[in-house]
Amino acid sequence: MQTALQPVLVLLAAAVLVVVVFRSLKLPPLLGYLIVGVMIGPHALGWITTTDEVRDLAEIGVVFLMFSIGLEFSLSRLVTMRRIVFGLGGAQVMITLLLVLGIATGLGLSWQGGIVLGGALAMSSTAILAKLLAERFELNSPHGQQIIGVLLFQDIAVVPLLILIPALSAPPENLLPTLGFALVKAVVLLTVLLFVGQRLMRAWFHVVARQKSSELFVLNVLLVTLGVAYMTELAGLSLALGAFVAGVLISETEYRYQVEEDIKPFRDVLLGLFFVSIGMLLNVRVVIDNAWVSVLLVSLVLVKTALIFCLSRLFGAPSGVALRAGLALGACGEFGFVILAHAAGSRLLAPEVLQPVLAVMVLSMLIAPFVIERSEAIVRRWSATEWTSRAMQLHNIAVQSMAADAHVLVCGYGRSGQNLVRLLDQEGVPSIALDNDPQRIREATAAGERVVYGNAARREVLLAAGLMRARVVIVTYTDTASALRIIALVQEARPGLPVVVRTLDDSDVEKLKNAGATEVVADLMEASLMLASSTMMLTGVPLNRVLRRIRETREHRYHLFRGFFRGITDESDIEDQALQQRLHSVLVTTGAKAIGRQLLELGLDGVEVTAVRRRHVRTTTPAPEMRIEEGDVVVLLGPETAVAAAEMKLLQG
Repeated sequence: MQTALQPVLVLLAAAVLVVVVFRSLKLPPLLGYLIVGVMIGPHALGWITTTDEVRDLAEIGVVFLMFSIGLEFSLSRLVTMRRIVFGLGGAQVMITLLLVLGIATGLGLSWQGGIVLGGALAMSSTAILAKLLAERFELNSPHGQQIIGVLLFQDIAVVPLLILIPALSAPPENLLPTLGFALVKAVVLLTVLLFVGQRLMRAWFHVVARQKSSELFVLNVLLVTLGVAYMTELAGLSLALGAFVAGVLISETEYRYQVEEDIKPFRDVLLGLFFVSIGMLLNVRVVIDNAWVSVLLVSLVLVKTALIFCLSRLFGAPSGVALRAGLALGACGEFGFVILAHAAGSRLLAPEVLQPVLAVMVLSMLIAPFVIERSEAIVRRWSATEWTSRAMQLHNIAVQSMAADAHVLVCGYGRSGQNLVRLLDQEGVPSIALDNDPQRIREATAAGERVVYGNAARREVLLAAGLMRARVVIVTYTDTASALRIIALVQEARPGLPVVVRTLDDSDVEKLKNAGATEVVADLMEASLMLASSTMMLTGVPLNRVLRRIRETREHRYHLFRGFFRGITDESDIEDQALQQRLHSVLVTTGAKAIGRQLLELGLDGVEVTAVRRRHVRTTTPAPEMRIEEGDVVVLLGPETAVAAAEMKLLQG
């Protein structure tokens, strides 16, 4: 007997399994959702034969995706990057659309369908590319800036396309009046919402925020998002367009970042359902039986890559930068599916056309991470100027560091790096800083500061910056993966050279120390030390005792400060919570299995017993031979999963 709950359970089970696998393989979960849809859909295993319910939820997922894009919409950012966004990005979208339109009409499709296909195939994946660029520390690189600029224009271009698609489905004799009426409605509605709604939105959010209720705030965000989307739908426009406008309205208020955090769980879950629903539309037999799918896939990726490469070169980028941008943007993106979903609802594309296009788009997104992974090797192989530009970069670094000897090599020139260099200058200690943010380097070098462009996690960059002559290496940014890479490179080239690493908290101190870091400075721990030292001196504790306490705490790797009792205001990312050290108190109640047993007998693996409170007396660092009694409060320190397992052993055995 099949109930309404069964398809949902099948969908959730498949999604959880596949997304876990994709996260383990360091691949975007978005691809996992697409594969889930393909597997369980009516064209494969057939576990879910109807997609109406899923589509309803998926449409709300698109609403929240467009709302997020609206939140990130920034006029100042557009002005700063206007040449890349409107120049390179605009040219890429328009030329791709026109190329596809010409090919589609040449193959006998309607020009309306050609516009839809052109708009869909012009898009690239913001979700995949932003994540991969961030993981590879390339967001601020020259090619990263070009990729983000093009993606930004593509996101903006979706809005007029969503207005255009419903009008294109009108009968030919009514097309121009329908299109004109749609544009007038859009202009009037957007003008009213953006100019009148902005003041109302700010005032209303002030009223809601003053109630100091997180539940009310989240409900209000949902009401505003879906309410504005509903208004635009009533006006004959799309839900997604209204959600975008709602995001733009809230982006101009001081509640933008709080709203972004609050909607993230809804957006990610519902957006996942959208990609599942897209995967369910794909007929795998079309891919297997139709050789044209492979031809279309290769042609699409090659043409988009070549087009972006040529446009990027026209805009003055070196060949290596242009080729990296082309390889990254050659695949399709999530907004292409949004456009196709609207076109399918308007019946602008026949199923025999939609199926091969869907197959090509899904396959292009599946191969995108692997293409980007190999992009460095491809660029070095095919870009004649790549080795020259890389050599020039290393030469510039070497020239800057040539006169330095026994200097401090500073990796990262953000606020911490700049403050460190200024203090070193006061003491006459030479230093050279590496950073990969071109704008920051331009500003700093114009002021006469010694900082050069380069990725400190590359061996040749460190050597060019005088690693073999350096006195100490400092990693000033809080990225553990990059810091571990730098430590490994230093250990390989100059074993024994001191490396000081900055990290956010105590969760990675042991890992960095074991990798070879001489000192690890944890931001939150040092703030606690400074707070404690100021308090102790104000309460009359002698200065020598305060300094001794600070020294002992650092020597023991902040052991005294390890972990903290988590509260409801300390919510963070689920994955981060599972890895962070936390303190947890366990009351040993009547009948607990641990009563009468020694701590060492309990096998509390992965956690440390930092204290036992017995009859109002607190024993810190209890001996392993200590026997547990009824009424004891055992304080555990460790990752969340290990603490939960230890609590079960204490109480249930």
